[in-house]
Amino acid sequence: MYIPDSFKMETEFIYQCIEENSFSILVSENNGEMIATHLPLLLSDDKQSLIGHFAKPNPQKDSFGKEVLCIFSGPHCYISPAWYETDRAVPTWNFIAVHAKGILNIVEDPKKIHTSLVKLVKKFESKDSKYKMDQVDTQYIEGLKKGIVPFEIKITHLEGKQKLSQNHSEERRNLVIKELEILPGENERAIAKLMKDSIN
Repeated sequence: MYIPDSFKMETEFIYQCIEENSFSILVSENNGEMIATHLPLLLSDDKQSLIGHFAKPNPQKDSFGKEVLCIFSGPHCYISPAWYETDRAVPTWNFIAVHAKGILNIVEDPKKIHTSLVKLVKKFESKDSKYKMDQVDTQYIEGLKKGIVPFEIKITHLEGKQKLSQNHSEERRNLVIKELEILPGENERAIAKLMKDSIN
């Protein structure tokens, strides 16, 4: 990923972005072709791996032992030059994104598989949800496990980009923030907050 120095993301914020934007695009090469799967990935407790699973028919499962690329996209939005104090400007897009590269390995340990599935459910189910995985029929869960291929990606390279108008003056950035804050979209408000944080 092309990242000018002013847009580089600090390591701790990279981890935070993965935690907050877990639905990833996993890209790999398979039989000479590029292939991608959209799926949630969990960051391991030691922050050294990404954990997930494929549906068994997914041909991307054959990428085990190979390097893969995982893309995590955060909030993003259009930035209009009409918001600037000058007419010598062009449109752009502000966003945050993380790329993680690593080696994909198939997980076969039943205990690790079950733990990863429990963690996945726990992360995304609300705290007051009626769904409790440990209350679901065990045979039913075991049957469903036969339809997935669990994996772990040992992270070898991690990088993040936060393009938040850092290449503009603080005055102009504040003008952009003001315009974004009056727009109704969640992405616009999220980018406005990130821009504020980057100034303070």
